[in-house]
Amino acid sequence: MSMNELARRVKEASIKLAGAGTELKNRALAQIAESLKHNKEEIIKANREDLLRSKKEDLPAPLLKRLRFDEAKIQDVVDGIHSLIDLDDPVGKTLLSTELDDGLELYKVTCPIGVIGVIFESRPDALVQIATLCLKSGNSVLLKGGSEARETNRVLAEVIVKATEEAGIPANWLALLETRSDVNEMLKMDQYIDLIIPRGSNDFVRYIMDHSRIPVMGHADGICHCYVDEDADIDMAVKIAVDSKTQYVAVCNAVETLLVHEKIAADFLPALKNALESKEVELIGCPKTCAVISATPASEDDWKTEYLDYKLSVKVVAGLDEAIDHINTYGSGHTDSIITRDKEKAARFMDYVDSGNVFWNCSTRFSDGFRYGFGAEVGISTGKIHARGPVGLEGLVIYKYKLIGNGHIVEDYAKRSRSFKHRKMNREFPL
Repeated sequence: MSMNELARRVKEASIKLAGAGTELKNRALAQIAESLKHNKEEIIKANREDLLRSKKEDLPAPLLKRLRFDEAKIQDVVDGIHSLIDLDDPVGKTLLSTELDDGLELYKVTCPIGVIGVIFESRPDALVQIATLCLKSGNSVLLKGGSEARETNRVLAEVIVKATEEAGIPANWLALLETRSDVNEMLKMDQYIDLIIPRGSNDFVRYIMDHSRIPVMGHADGICHCYVDEDADIDMAVKIAVDSKTQYVAVCNAVETLLVHEKIAADFLPALKNALESKEVELIGCPKTCAVISATPASEDDWKTEYLDYKLSVKVVAGLDEAIDHINTYGSGHTDSIITRDKEKAARFMDYVDSGNVFWNCSTRFSDGFRYGFGAEVGISTGKIHARGPVGLEGLVIYKYKLIGNGHIVEDYAKRSRSFKHRKMNREFPL
């Protein structure tokens, strides 16, 4: 089947899926969860093939960790699906209701976006999360995962499609792409595809934007920061920094640069180094950092680098304003955290750091759709469009205006025989 024909069928399915009720979508999600458990041996076998091939191709250890999809990971995604079922349907919510005139009522109502193309990294769990979020929000989806996970993704897509068809979801609502040429073809199909979500480096996201007329929701690098203020509790700061860096290094919300107030550096940095030595984290420091602890000297490029590894760049700064300026200069707009006892400094940090997620006294690893209670996420949006931060169900719907009248015509208002009242109503759309 040609890419054009595939996209056309997915578009047709999206029209039917848009009208699917909550009960049908939840039934299909439950069927996916059961099918994943029922087919776990086949899924794990396919994943072993991907892991074996990737090891032979010298895929870095952090990426191998992302690629692994064992029984525990399958249970995690199943739990996520059940959490998603429990969430409200984002489709059909009335956002505004206005009585324009007697018997003429305007409603702003949420609806699916349509067809979403998602290009994501070599994480098989991402395929399940993205597919189920799109289903719950009534969107059809074209998926392109990393080539390292091709066997696992194939099996997962087959299981999901079969399960949803058995539940009554329109056929062709999900399609799996496997080659780079498929992606290049997809970028040209603005007549069928409504939104593209690329997950990857800034260069990759920029390539997608430059080669398509389709709107792009960019999830670029995760260059996340923690700023340890002079008023921070040292034990708390060490605990948060270690968790932000090492709880799972190969993810976009892991901290990559630690900024430390110069007045606390002499006490904090040795405690940090001691805590990170057992995790085998390489510290890369500015000259002031290297004067306090042994660390690899940092270059300008280190402040711009997403390591996704057991590496952490550290910079000593004069204060809050320098920390904010550094984050806004080198950060990717993803997630940044301040550790301090000072409420006013925390408020300033959260107001002036230009990122989708800004935290006070907690780990950057909380920046996640599941942890936010969204069920899961299709990615983190670092842009400033209708969705920002972790993109869950609410970020996968748009809205339409629905107007109900009773023979109303504009001519009456143009001739001033009738006039608008524009009365706000607190009313759900009645149909």
